[in-house]
Amino acid sequence: MKPEIVKKEETVENKEIEEDEIQKEIKEAVVKEPIEIFEKKVDFDSWIPKTELGREVKAGKITNIDEIFASGRKIMEAEITDKLLNLKTDLLKIGQSKGKFGGGKRRPWKQTQKKTQEGNTVTFAVMAVVGDENGYVGIGYGRAKETLPAKEKAIRKAKLNIIKIKRGCGSYDCSCDEPHSIPLRISGKTGSVKVVFMPAPQGTGLVVGDEIKKILRLAGIKDIYSKTSGFVRSTINTSKAVIDALTKLNEIKE
Repeated sequence: MKPEIVKKEETVENKEIEEDEIQKEIKEAVVKEPIEIFEKKVDFDSWIPKTELGREVKAGKITNIDEIFASGRKIMEAEITDKLLNLKTDLLKIGQSKGKFGGGKRRPWKQTQKKTQEGNTVTFAVMAVVGDENGYVGIGYGRAKETLPAKEKAIRKAKLNIIKIKRGCGSYDCSCDEPHSIPLRISGKTGSVKVVFMPAPQGTGLVVGDEIKKILRLAGIKDIYSKTSGFVRSTINTSKAVIDALTKLNEIKE
């Protein structure tokens, strides 16, 4: 009986050692820096525009971003949107921390590794969403060897991909004229993910997933119904499908 007891104690110790190693891996994988919901202010005095559009914006010749969209000109500098809009920033949870049996928590940093002769090269990916909560929204995807450069790259791309969406009240249960929802039923698709948005009356709220809520809130939509299908767990494809649906609202002829 005694040898069996010794074996059991050894197996318990081995399990404790394995759990300690797993916890160390989790601590190494978790990023320590906090997520900044609001973007830092840009020093426009030190901004040196590199494009003609940027020089016109800094000189004050263009004071409304709608003028840029109406002319069909492309925004190539993130400072242009910072100058014309009061943007807020949030990060979408596209990654997952290491956990026992794959049960790690979702996090904004997607970590990947590549096998090379020198060893494992780690890269981080981040997906950011920007908006002014008044009809303007954009998403961006950035990758880098460290977390902070990846976040900055994603935010910069999101500002370059800014779009204007049409809001309204298309619900039969609501007779207001406030732009708290969308004017009609619309759908968007990316990969296998399909998203359908339907107008909702005031007080309904955002009947969508947590990550989609971040995009709609920054876009200025307060009430909406939704229906999703496909591999919705892929936050990247889901967010792109949401932007595809919101972009189709601009095709509505008044």
